[in-house]
Amino acid sequence: MNWESWKRQARRLKAETYTLYLAYRHPRTPWYAKVFAALIVGYVFSPIDPIPDFIPGVGLLDEMVVVPIGILMAAKMIPPDVFAECREKAREVEEGEKPVSRVAAGVVVAIWLLCVALSVYLALRVF
Repeated sequence: MNWESWKRQARRLKAETYTLYLAYRHPRTPWYAKVFAALIVGYVFSPIDPIPDFIPGVGLLDEMVVVPIGILMAAKMIPPDVFAECREKAREVEEGEKPVSRVAAGVVVAIWLLCVALSVYLALRVF
């Protein structure tokens, strides 16, 4: 895969994420799809990266594997006509500011803090 191909894939992934953003706000999207889509969108648009990109090997794993799989799963939960409508709206808004989810950032931070607290608790129990 060459550099242009990677850039094309990244643009497509960004467009699909924005499509999910529109879909989770759509009134005909089922509640369970809204919840899952909101989690994926929040994860992608969160200003805090749970797996820092500078970590070799796993730093880009979320962008390269986890996010595309999450988008694919969420797209399967959303009615096809709703997803197509949202995809078209996303194409129309191609140039724009991506939404930033501060709530999602708070959730990500809370999850990481819970993981750290659990790790400390388990380490203290072992020793």
